[in-house]
Amino acid sequence: MSKQAILRIQSFLARMMMDLIKNQVEQKLTNYSAASILASVIGIKRFNLKENKTFYYIKRDEWDAMLEESLKLAITYASVDRMNGQLSLFQLSELVDKTQVNLAAEKLIDLTYVYSTRDLAEAQLPGGEDWKEGRR
Repeated sequence: MSKQAILRIQSFLARMMMDLIKNQVEQKLTNYSAASILASVIGIKRFNLKENKTFYYIKRDEWDAMLEESLKLAITYASVDRMNGQLSLFQLSELVDKTQVNLAAEKLIDLTYVYSTRDLAEAQLPGGEDWKEGRR
C-alpha cells in the first residue's frame, strides 16, 4: 500500500471520528455531519479496496493503531473546527467517551467490508434514525 493511500485513509478516518465526536457531544446528528460521515466512510472504502476490488489493504482486524492515532487527531480538529473553539483540546478530550467513538468508528468501518460503495448511502449511521426522520 502506498504511503499516499494510507494518508488518505487516515484523513478520512480522522474526519469521520471528528463528526462522531460532535455527534456524541451535541447528542444530535446534523445533515452536514451525516453527509460528512457518509463521505468519509465511502472514501475509506474506495482507498482501502485494492484495484482488483476483491482484497483490502487494511483487513478488518488491523485498524486498532490507526483508530487510536486518528482519535487523537479528531479531538484536536473537533475542539477547533466543530466546537467553534468553545472547548479546549483538553476539555473536549475529558468530555468525549473515547471508547464509544472508537466503537462507532469500528462499526462504520465494518460497513465498508459488507456494502458496496453505492450501497453505503443506505447504511445506518449512528443517531441516523432521528436524522432520517427529520427530527433534530
